[in-house]
Parts: sequence; structure tokens; C-alpha cells
Amino acid sequence: MENMCGIRVRSLTFMIFMAFAVWSSSFDTCIARRGNQWRESRGNSASLAKKKGKNHGNSHHQQHHNGASKPKPPSQHKAPPLPPAPKVDAPPPPSPPQKSSTDFNVLDFGAKGDGKSDDTKAFQAAWAAACKVAASTMIVPAEHVFLVGPISFSGPYCQANIVFQLDGTIIAPTNFNVWGRGLFQWLEFTKLVGITIQGDGTIDGSGSVWWQETPFEDPVDNESEFIIPLNKTVQQHPPMPIRSELNGKMPSIKPTALRFYGSFNVTVTGITIQNSPQCHLKFDNCIGVVVHDMKTSSPGDSPNTDGIHLQNSKDVLIHSTDLACGDDCISIQTGCSNVYIHNVNCGPGHGISIGGLGKENTKACVSNITVRDVVLHGTMTGVRIKTWQGGSGSVQGVLFSNIQVSEVQLPIVIDQFYCDKSICKNQTSAVALSGITYEKIRGTYTVKPVHFACSDALPCMDVSLTTIELQPLKEQYHLYDPFCWKTFGELNTPTMPPISCLQIGKPSSNRPQSDHDTC
Repeated sequence: MENMCGIRVRSLTFMIFMAFAVWSSSFDTCIARRGNQWRESRGNSASLAKKKGKNHGNSHHQQHHNGASKPKPPSQHKAPPLPPAPKVDAPPPPSPPQKSSTDFNVLDFGAKGDGKSDDTKAFQAAWAAACKVAASTMIVPAEHVFLVGPISFSGPYCQANIVFQLDGTIIAPTNFNVWGRGLFQWLEFTKLVGITIQGDGTIDGSGSVWWQETPFEDPVDNESEFIIPLNKTVQQHPPMPIRSELNGKMPSIKPTALRFYGSFNVTVTGITIQNSPQCHLKFDNCIGVVVHDMKTSSPGDSPNTDGIHLQNSKDVLIHSTDLACGDDCISIQTGCSNVYIHNVNCGPGHGISIGGLGKENTKACVSNITVRDVVLHGTMTGVRIKTWQGGSGSVQGVLFSNIQVSEVQLPIVIDQFYCDKSICKNQTSAVALSGITYEKIRGTYTVKPVHFACSDALPCMDVSLTTIELQPLKEQYHLYDPFCWKTFGELNTPTMPPISCLQIGKPSSNRPQSDHDTC
């Protein structure tokens, strides 16, 4: 019995052992299979990783097809913060503006600008530097006064399109030694292309020391003989300052303040020219001139101080300008053509004049001149053509339109017997005048409304008058009726006062001009 129980116990033990062995074997096989599968999956993943750049879009599908494990769910932890942006330094404070390589300030060349030191050499040095650079700017800065002697800013080897930026003040010396025996100009620009003077500055010619020296020796405007005061209230030569610096006498030749010679495409704008010894602004042998938004300023009794003087210049435009002076506000001399003047205020002064032409038996040629939309106040003449006896050449194609005169002594003048001396010789030859048109000239006069004095041998032709309305004002001077001599043309409308002296049509005979006389 005991043996049977022992046998049963051993058999049961053996069976349990065998069962454990079988289970252990199955567990190892499962583990082994899992290991192989893991290694295969890792191998495929590595292979796919190498191909990711070439076939990135198919890698995810291939993992699931091969029985790969599911991807892990996204982590519940927050994503690590992005790295901080690189620190950007604050921009440096703006540096002071650098001087342009095309700007040349006279202060940088030694000018003092105190109104006492002689800055002529500094101006010369600044110009020499600017001259070498195209489209450069020579700067005369504001809030400074520069004493500058006679100087020439000259080409022809300067670069084009230089700007003379005048915002300060330039004054002329009053020491007679500076001028030697006399010079015809003070500030001169010669043989330049595209030169511009602009700015808010002033050119002051210190003219009073010149005006007082020889006031009775200067030429006297011929039309002054018509201006006869009714009493002695008008003083012909008011007192002037009596001596120049160092008690010296200034030369008899009086300089022009600002002159341009032999230049192309010249512009003057913004500036003021005042108290010039003689002409304020002169253009000689220039082509392409523009003057606008500037002014001249001198007393009405300053002798021969023309505002703007044109000679041998073509294609000229002057507009939006105020001119006060002691002679012609604008003077148009021989060799001028294609001149257009509009929106100009003139006064005091002697009006806007063509001429005098033909002085000392010279030939004069002027053509295509337009003056319109002009206001003249308190001037001696309004619009005028003046020639000397003995001259030759012609004036053709002139239009004076929409001229407003106020207290003008002689609003409309043609004078072919002009003489600025006490006596002039009578001569038969003359500058021929034709094609002169006056229209819409209105306002008040104080001496004579119209004065037409033409050559006996060469009468004025084709003088046209339209809408002339002039009324006398005050009783300060002797009044005269309209005057005409050898003047032929037409009245297109009634005039006030009536200009009955104009001869309608053309002269019956007219001296033919020789080839020498023809322009």
C-alpha cells in the first residue's frame, strides 16, 4: 500500500516537472520570436531612414504593411520652449550727415562771413573746387555776410550744371583801391553751361558810394525833358552820401553787380540784388536764360541802375519778378530775339524798354519780343522803344499786351530821336521799326499818354493799337496830348484819350534799306 502511494507521488511529481518543462520551452520560443520580430523591424526602420529623403511620402504606409508596432501616442507633457531669439542690438544713433562730395561751402575754404574780412580768395578757392565736379553746388550759407571784391567765376573748362547756392549776403567793398581805375562788373560768370544762381540770399553792391560821386556827369534819360513840374516840389538830384571809405573817390566806371557772359542755359531765381553801382543783372551773349521769382531793389533816383539788362542774348524768359531801380526795369538791347516777359512788377524805374539802339551809327537787330501781364507803378515810362539817329538795322515783331500802369508819366513811347546828352547831331539814317502791337494798356498817367516820334527818312510802320484806356491823374506836372510823328498803323478800337495823330495805312514812300541795314 505504501509502495503504491509512493509510486503515485513520484508519478505526479514527474508530470508536474514535465508540464513545467513544456511551458518553459513554449515561453522561450515566444520570447525568441518576439526578439526576431523586433530585430527585423529595427532593420527595416533603419533601411527606410536611409531612403527618407527619396521616398518620404511612402515610409509611414510601409511600416504598417510590414506589421510594425503602432506609433506611440503623443506625449502628455508640454513641448519644450523654443530657444530664445537672438538678441538684436539697438540701432546706433544717427551720425551727423556727411558732406556731399559735390557740395563746396565757402566757410570750408577759409571764408569768415563777418562782413569785414576779405573773403574773395575763399570764394575763388571754393569755385575752383566746384568747377571740377559736374552738377556741384557752391554754398554761400545763411546768417553770414561775406565781403567780396571783384571776382570772375569762369569757364570754359568747368563742368556743366553747377549751382551757386546763395543764402547769405554778399557785399561789395567801398574801398576805392579795390577797384583800381574802374571795372565793368563786380561778380561775373563767364562761358558756363547750365549755371544756376538760386537761394534766399542778397547781393548788395554798396552803390551809394558810387552814385554820389558824379551824379551830374551821368547820362540823363531823354524822356525827362517832357517832365516839367508845375512847382518846385520835385527835386531832381536829392542829396547822397558824400564820401566813400578812406575818403577816396570811386572810379568813374561803375560796375554791374552780377553779369553773365557767353553762357548757355542760365537760371537766376530767388535772390535779391540791391544797391548796384550800375546795372543790377546783365546777360551778354547768352542763349537760354530764365529769370524768375527774384527782385532788384535800388532807389528811384539812383543813376543808370537798370534792373535786368539783355544784350546779344536769345531765348530769354523773365517772369514773376519784382524790379525797383533808378533806370529801365528791363532793358533789351541789340542782338536780342525770342524774349518773353510776363508777370513782372516794375517801379520805381523807367519802365520796360527796347533800346537805346543804334548809338554812334551802329547796327542794331531786335526781333520777337513779348511783354505781357505787367504792372508798372510810379515809373517814368511804361513800355518804350528808343533809338539814336544814325543807326541801322531793325526792330520787328514786338507785342505789349495787358499792361497795367499806375501814375506812370509816359505810358507808351517810341522815340527815334533818343539822346542822353545835351545835344545830338541830326542824321537821316535810323533803325527801322515795324510790326509793333499795343493791346489792353490801361491805367493812369501824369504827363503824356502816348508819344510816337519816328524817323523822317524811315517812318514807323504797322503800329497797331487796341483797347488803350489811359486817364490823367493829379496835377503835379504839365499835361500833354498824345503825340505822333511819322507813325503809320491802325486803330482797332477807339482809344482813351483819342489818338487821332496816328496815320492809318502805310507811308507813300519809304527809304529802302541796303544789305548793310538788313538784319
